[in-house]
Parts: sequence; C-alpha cells; structure tokens
Amino acid sequence: MHTQDFAAHDLDDLDRGLIHALQIHPRAPWTLVGDVLGVNPVTAARRWHRLQEAGLAWVTAYPQLSDSRIVVTGIVEVDAEPGVGEDVAEALAAEPSVANVKLTAGSRDLVIALQASDLGELSQLTTVLFRGAPGVRATRTHVATALPSEGSRWRLRALDAAQCARLEEALPPVEPLPPGATGWDPLDIRLLELLSADGRMAISDLAEHADAPLTTVRRRLRSLLGSRVCLRCDLARPLSGWPLSAVYFASVPAERLEETSRALAGVREVRSCAITAGPHNLVIDVWLRASGDVHAFEAHLSRRLPRLTIEDRSVVLRTVKHMGRLLDRDGHSVGIVPLRPFAAPAAGSATAT
Repeated sequence: MHTQDFAAHDLDDLDRGLIHALQIHPRAPWTLVGDVLGVNPVTAARRWHRLQEAGLAWVTAYPQLSDSRIVVTGIVEVDAEPGVGEDVAEALAAEPSVANVKLTAGSRDLVIALQASDLGELSQLTTVLFRGAPGVRATRTHVATALPSEGSRWRLRALDAAQCARLEEALPPVEPLPPGATGWDPLDIRLLELLSADGRMAISDLAEHADAPLTTVRRRLRSLLGSRVCLRCDLARPLSGWPLSAVYFASVPAERLEETSRALAGVREVRSCAITAGPHNLVIDVWLRASGDVHAFEAHLSRRLPRLTIEDRSVVLRTVKHMGRLLDRDGHSVGIVPLRPFAAPAAGSATAT
C-alpha cells in the first residue's frame, strides 16, 4: 500500500496550506504565514478565523506527553452495557483528566486516554472514574511507558519543502525541562487552560485572562512551551482526506521495540504509537482512507515489519473527544474540556462515585 496524498473535499488550497503551516508552527505570526503562503497576512488571519469558528480546524495545548516526569498516560479499553456506549462516552468526555474518547467496534466499546501526574494518580483516576459508573461493565488499562510518536507530528502535506523549512527555521528554541522542575503552579495551569481553548491567543489576552503581568506571562509562556506544554493544530478528520480511524493492538519482541516504533513513526497513516506495559506492547492509532484499508494496512505492516504481530484491531465509529476537544458526529470541534495537570473527577460528576 503506497502512501498517497488525498485531496480534502471542503478545503481549498489556501485552507490546506494554512493548516499545514500551523501544524509546523502553531503560533507563527500572520506576517510569516502570509509571506510563506503568498497572501496578505490579514487574509491569512481572516481565513483561519473562519476555519476556527466553523470548528474545522483549531490550535490546542496539552502537557508534554513524551516526558513521564510531566504526565503518565493510560490507555483504557472500556466494555459498556448494550446500548449505552454513547452515554458512557459523553460522561467520560466531561472529565478533564480524559484526553481522548473513541467509540469503537470490536473487542471493546470504547478506547480512552487518561492523563495523570504519576502512576498513583492514574490508579486513583481509574478507580474513581469507573467504580460503579453507570453502563460500564469492565475496563482494561494499559500504561504507556513511552510515546515515540503522537498526533502533533502528523502533517497535511500541502506545502513544499522550502515553505516548510521557512516555518521550521522560525520556531523558537526549545528549553529542556530542568531536573526536578516538574511542578505546576496556578499560573501554569491557567495558561494551559487558556491555550487549550485557543493555542494562538495573543500574549496580551493571556495576561488579561490570567490576571498576571504581561512580562510575567511572556516569560512563563516561553518556559512552558519549551518544556512542559505542546501545541498542535488539528482539523476535522473527514476533511483531511483520511476519514477512517482505527486502533491496532500489537506486539513485538522487546529487543525490537525501539526500531519498530521508529519505523512506525515514519508511516504516513500512523497518527500515534504508544509503547505499553500489558498484554500488547504497542497500541497504534492510524488514519485510513476507506474501510477496506483496515486489512490492507495491516498486511502492509506485516510485510514491512515481519516481527510485528497485530493481535487485535478496532475501527473507530466516532471520536467523541480529541485532546480535550469535544467533537460532533462530523468531527467538528463543538466545545472544549481543558486538560488540567491534574485533577481527579469532581464529586458528583457524571462518572464519580
């Protein structure tokens, strides 16, 4: 199966170029974006506002997933009682600790991603979320020990190499997280919430909403984005040209994990790959063109990575929540539950006991 680019139906060339530009540099100045795309900066800003207001594309923020000092991710399979899968999904989507919620077909009814500060909090979250939760029959939690690839690296591929290079050169330098500096204070949490809602919010607006001095916010933002917070530009999946999503549960000999995960990161269809501790040591999220590609892609992986064994797979029927964004049935953003580092479910919430 050869990697191809498929034209999205409802996005024109400017839309696609704009989204690709912000996938590379989510907070790029409009002057730079306009120059790269060959349009007036005002035109670029106006077009982005239209996409954002329609829920077709958005820039959001989330804790750095690749550093276990910052966040521990749990991938949870949920079995629901017959007929209540959507109700369970909607209830889980309301929780700030739940990053993703997918309704799936196959051996599980939902696949969700939980974020916690450490393994102890992850254990507490799974207990509070699911103990006695209406409609939940069983759960299985896989602890992610590494995330060699995640969705912020996926690109629409609308720009040429020179355009991409210009945007990459303008990215601010990354400041590694100093040892022991993993704590979140109230300003950090507030900025993460604000950037979750609008990753391109102006610094002056961030300062106003956070009730903090402009210079402090500018300095803190530079520190957060370089070490603890990631930004990403997402779009409604049906508009990407890859309207189908699937989750593969796979295993590979432990000594092959590193090279296999590197190879998977280079496969266009792979959105994210998690190395997990459990019955499967890889959980792979992919975007596909059509339902028949579920098996064609699996065959492709088997030929390319003969040591990899796909042990189970589920087609995603609907993504209810995606990195904090609430999505409608067309994949459009219709709301947000900001990811917070880190809050146990509130007493009296839909899934609390």
